[in-house]
Amino acid sequence: MYLDEILAQHRELAGRDERNLNSLINDAAALPRARGFESQLRRESATKLAVIAEIKRRSPSRGALNPDLVASDVATQYSLGGASCLSVLTDEHFFGGSVTDLQSARTAIDLPVLRKDFTVSLNDVCDARLMGADCVLLIVAALSLHEITEFKKLADELSLDVLVEVHDEPELEIALKIGATLIGVNQRDLVTFEVDHDRAVRMAGKIPSNVVSVAESGVRGRSDAQNLRNAGYNAVLVGESLVTAKNIATAVGDLRV
Repeated sequence: MYLDEILAQHRELAGRDERNLNSLINDAAALPRARGFESQLRRESATKLAVIAEIKRRSPSRGALNPDLVASDVATQYSLGGASCLSVLTDEHFFGGSVTDLQSARTAIDLPVLRKDFTVSLNDVCDARLMGADCVLLIVAALSLHEITEFKKLADELSLDVLVEVHDEPELEIALKIGATLIGVNQRDLVTFEVDHDRAVRMAGKIPSNVVSVAESGVRGRSDAQNLRNAGYNAVLVGESLVTAKNIATAVGDLRV
């Protein structure tokens, strides 16, 4: 039960967070303008499949992927390869990520950055903006309707883009109900962490054309990317096959179909 274990840990940490929300909101609102994650994907996907390249050291299911990577170096290789945006894992306990990884990657290049983590509180939303992220992840399977509605509302107020992650049709309905304009279909089951390589293709036709659609997880290379582009996706979010590639920049370029 990967998701349950991860969420329990994050909710425990959130429950011990005694910081003042209004102060966090004020600090986040005073920051310079974000880089525009969603708008970048819209531009980049007009001609080719956009690539959100992920910095990921390890995963609960696969173990170590590239534990000793230097975030700034990998970000630079992603940019050279033609990545449209970055995704950076900041969960330390389960994925070996950190806020430092995100900040190092964002400083190294000028691409917009997604904070890839398990957002479970309004403070988490503020933290994403405060650490320098341009987009925050909200996972429908991890949140109540009230939570996801409130989190998206605050993100919008902070000019922070929101990637709403779904796994099936009922979750897609929730994403659309809260006004999501950037939706990711995760092909990985967050309970078993098994990947269904056909899930995104099955879901593609149900996502409205005005929504920026992202296929997440299980993209192994150019053939998978082409199938997803053909199905109608604007972008893919790819981590494991990139951080384990012999030539990272080339691997990114291969996905720009």
